[in-house]
Amino acid sequence: MNDPTTGRHARRMLNRRAFLAAAGVTAAGAAIATTTQGWAGSTKAAGTFRVPVEDVRHTRTWMAWPDRTAIWGRDLSGVQANIALIARTIAKYEPVIVCANPASAAKARSMCGSTVTVIDSIPVDDCWMRDTGPVFRTDGAGGLDAVGLSFNGWGDKQTHARDALVAERIAAYAKVPFTRADFVGEGGAIEQDGAGTLMATRSSLLNKNRNPGVPEGELEKAMCDAYGASKVIWFDGVYGQDITDDHVDATSRFLAPGKALVQMPNTADNDAFAKDARQQYQILSTSTTADGGAMAANKLQGPDYNKIRSTNKNFLAAYANYYVCNGAVISAHFGDKATDEAAKATLARLYPDRVIEQLNIDSLGTGGGGIHCVTQQQPAA
Repeated sequence: MNDPTTGRHARRMLNRRAFLAAAGVTAAGAAIATTTQGWAGSTKAAGTFRVPVEDVRHTRTWMAWPDRTAIWGRDLSGVQANIALIARTIAKYEPVIVCANPASAAKARSMCGSTVTVIDSIPVDDCWMRDTGPVFRTDGAGGLDAVGLSFNGWGDKQTHARDALVAERIAAYAKVPFTRADFVGEGGAIEQDGAGTLMATRSSLLNKNRNPGVPEGELEKAMCDAYGASKVIWFDGVYGQDITDDHVDATSRFLAPGKALVQMPNTADNDAFAKDARQQYQILSTSTTADGGAMAANKLQGPDYNKIRSTNKNFLAAYANYYVCNGAVISAHFGDKATDEAAKATLARLYPDRVIEQLNIDSLGTGGGGIHCVTQQQPAA
């Protein structure tokens, strides 16, 4: 348990991929892969719109209801309870819409309660709305639209016939214009500061399973076109050790233009993800924003895996995977009391005008994700 080469992030090695292997779901079984490769022939996003930083006022939060035993195993109670808890908690601060399949909608309504809206008109494969949902943009003049990132099941690792259509269908439900970005990716793979700067890992986006053969400069331009940005801060990331190929939102987040946060590993941890986190902090500490300003990088200490509740080797304990909603920050606690309390204090210092809510979402952590992974904000125009 104390081996520094199998520390904090080594536990992410299989996560959701373990469920896929057990169920016999492979890339060959992933549906409509050809229709989700959005590089060729897609529509460029309008340059007048920009994805705002997450702490702007929201109209609502979008989520999805998991019901596939082929993905989660026979016992869905844990992950469904986590999704319901997150939805109910966010609903204290802003409206929440959960997309559920018709056969599961009644159960979703029962577990989420009357404060959460559940709809059955947008079918889903899984619950990772950050990756499958639309990226909403504003133009600063009352305009709102949405961009789809051509979701392809994290590089055809999971079936996604329904999830590939979620972004466009939510945009239609919200009655906003929709375009498809000129690259394949997921919302959790890109962080934006709302003022022209993005950050991302090469391992996730510059990967042959998403954008084969695309040069970095060309991909960077497509990302900036979609997000209304002009600069990308790149991290190398970690290839092939989790289903996302190392999404940035599990480690580094933007707080505001010129201000970022990185979840740091314990000193003894020396696995690939721990090294990656330290590199992300170092790069951010010496980076500048799109307008040339200095970047301030804040540290958020990660937990000690020897002290958390879960003993699952695939568990992801990411405080950094929090969600900012109207008036609150929704984060997680993992059972390491000292770092749980320290993380809450750090978030309270960084978001002084918001309530900090910490939730037990251990089933999601076992599945390789967190609160930010299962939410998608719709900002006010």
